[in-house]
Amino acid sequence: MNKLCSIREAIRTLQDGEMVALGGNTLNRAPMEAVLEIIRQGKRELRLVKTAGGLDVDLLSLGDCLASVDAGFISLETEYGLAQHYRRAVQGGRVKANEHACYTVISALRAGAYGIPFMPVRGLQISDLRRVNDYFADVTDPFSGEKLAAVRALRPDTAIIHAQRADAAGNALIDGPKYDDILMTRAARRVIVTAETIVEDGWFSRNEVKADVPHFMVSHVVRCRLGAFPGSCYGVCEPDGAMIRKYLGLESAEQLRDMIGEGAGA
Repeated sequence: MNKLCSIREAIRTLQDGEMVALGGNTLNRAPMEAVLEIIRQGKRELRLVKTAGGLDVDLLSLGDCLASVDAGFISLETEYGLAQHYRRAVQGGRVKANEHACYTVISALRAGAYGIPFMPVRGLQISDLRRVNDYFADVTDPFSGEKLAAVRALRPDTAIIHAQRADAAGNALIDGPKYDDILMTRAARRVIVTAETIVEDGWFSRNEVKADVPHFMVSHVVRCRLGAFPGSCYGVCEPDGAMIRKYLGLESAEQLRDMIGEGAGA
C-alpha cells in the first residue's frame, strides 16, 4: 500500500488535543519540517512527549501549539543556551511542564508499548519530581514487598519521526543514533515518518539491514529532504547556527509564522 503524501496532508490528520511524541534528541534528527507544518496549520492544545527536546519544543511553544510537555530535558545545548520560548510559556501558565527524568519518559513509553498501565522504576525514591508530576506514584513489589516508584504509561496518539530512508509502504530505516524513536513507534497508536530519501519497492527485502519501523505501524510517509533542518541529521547535515539563532530571536507567534511561510506542501 502506497502511503506517500505531502507534509501538509500528513499533519492535517493531527487533531487538536492529541498526545504527540517527537523523535530525535535535542538538535539531532528532530522532525523539524513536521514541527513547522504543525505551526503553519495552527494545531492547538497538543500534549507533547519528548525525552530530550530542543528547538522543536521551543518553536511549538512560541507557536501556541502546546498544552503540556512530558520531557526529561529541554534545552538548546551549550552553544545556544536555554529554550527561552518554552520557559516563558511554562512560567506564564500557557504550557504545563510534566517534568521527568529522561529514563522515566522511556519507562512510561515502554509501559505504553507493552500495553500496561505503569512501569515500576527503582529511582525517584527521594526526588522533587515526585512533588510536581502526578505521573509518579508508589507501588509495592507483590513478591518481595519492596517499595518502588512507578510512572504512568504514555501512549501517544501519534509519533512523528524523521528517518534517512523509507519506502512508499512505510518501512523506515534510521542511520546513526536511534535514540528512543523506535520505542515511540511501538507505544503510539499511529506513526508519521518523514524521510530524507524514498527508496524503491523491494529495497528492504534486498538489503541485509532491515527496517527499524515496519510498514504496518506507519500511517503516512513524507519525503522531506533536510527534514531535520536547522538541526542535524546523521550523514546528511550539521546544525545551522545562524538559522537557529534567527529562530531564537523571534518574539511572537506572528513573527514565527511570517518566517516559516506557507511551506512546500509536498
